[in-house]
Amino acid sequence: MTQVVRRSGDEVTVEVTVRLSGSLMEMEQAILEASNAVGRCATEEALGRFDTDGSRIRVGETKLTARGRDPKEYQTPYGAVQVERYVYQTSRGGRIYCPLEHQGRIIRGATPRFASQLSHKYAQLNVRAVQTDLEQNHGRKVATSYIQNVAEWVGTIATAKEETWEYALPPLDAPIATVVISLDGAMIPMAGSAGYREAMAGTLSFYDHEGERQHTLYLAAAPEYGKQTFLGRMEREIARAKQQFPEALYLGIADGAHGNWTFLEQHTDRQLIDFFHATEYVGNIAQAQYPQRRDAQRRADWQHTHCAKLKHDPAALDLLIGEAGRLARRSGLAQKVRDDVGSARTYFDNHRHQMDYPAFVVEGLPIGSGVTEAACKTLVKQRLCASGMRWKTKGAGIVLSLRALVHTVGRWAQFWQKIDQFGAECCC
Repeated sequence: MTQVVRRSGDEVTVEVTVRLSGSLMEMEQAILEASNAVGRCATEEALGRFDTDGSRIRVGETKLTARGRDPKEYQTPYGAVQVERYVYQTSRGGRIYCPLEHQGRIIRGATPRFASQLSHKYAQLNVRAVQTDLEQNHGRKVATSYIQNVAEWVGTIATAKEETWEYALPPLDAPIATVVISLDGAMIPMAGSAGYREAMAGTLSFYDHEGERQHTLYLAAAPEYGKQTFLGRMEREIARAKQQFPEALYLGIADGAHGNWTFLEQHTDRQLIDFFHATEYVGNIAQAQYPQRRDAQRRADWQHTHCAKLKHDPAALDLLIGEAGRLARRSGLAQKVRDDVGSARTYFDNHRHQMDYPAFVVEGLPIGSGVTEAACKTLVKQRLCASGMRWKTKGAGIVLSLRALVHTVGRWAQFWQKIDQFGAECCC
């Protein structure tokens, strides 16, 4: 049995009885159930503090009169609770207004804490995995449709407010000297006949004078033609970063895709092709140098040696271009090997102005976009490319917005502070 035994100002005292018998596992289950019972009891008290006394109220310029007290079930982290609360209408009828739900920031019948839990879990797991986790670890049985409904509503808020809500960076351990801006795409399966399309991931990474990464800001967006929505969000984050760190060096690092550089050249001081993408083309030249299967070790050694030279020796790039040109004319090569080494020569020649790795290394600057490569995997593919999944554009965008908030340190908490301040209905 659980009950409130004393109320004193902002404090309530709740009494609960726990039966401890059987195995330790059984006792722990009883403790969990008792803890949830305390949570439900206290939440009922908390919800009541956001209700009115039934007197007339004004919302903006509109006068409202209580229609009476209606019972309503709310979902909480501890279970469902039912409370009676006042609902209001104008003298002419019309839409019902519930002060408790507005003041308490109720989202789709869920308390803010429970809505946060559902949407956080949904950002990480598919809906059935979320349902299982809630039942196994929290003692909560919740329908998959309800989980999805709440999480998608929260994601809609995140998507709708990305243009206007600003988030502060967490406290950093050192001053910021360099900001690396990078973007890349990852293919995801779409519903219907759309097949696979490219979702975007972008990062702003903040480095101190010693080259240590202090913080990374993650963005992601569902597939769209032209990528204007995603690029607009990137531009807003870059503008905020430049306002906060006007003296920092802004570097653009990405692979060789033309669209990346059209964007990065507008917003960065210097640009560099991601070193690890460049090493793949060194591998193509190594394959032409040692094409036989028995030469795997010699091929690997050659690639390792020339990658090290590319990183540290200013003359290495011209040597690689010359070597690729020579090998492209070599007789006896398979056509694919010949095509690959020709592509490597073209790649290095076209991007030589973005491959000054030795200078970047001497200056202690980053030369790779591994953070963004990882974001494509962890932010996009891990959640959206599981077996059997197919996505509509809106659903993919909602999940990616939630995941970007979760992965960026400090943003999830700030996002919920803003919902607590502004509410959920008005945000959407």
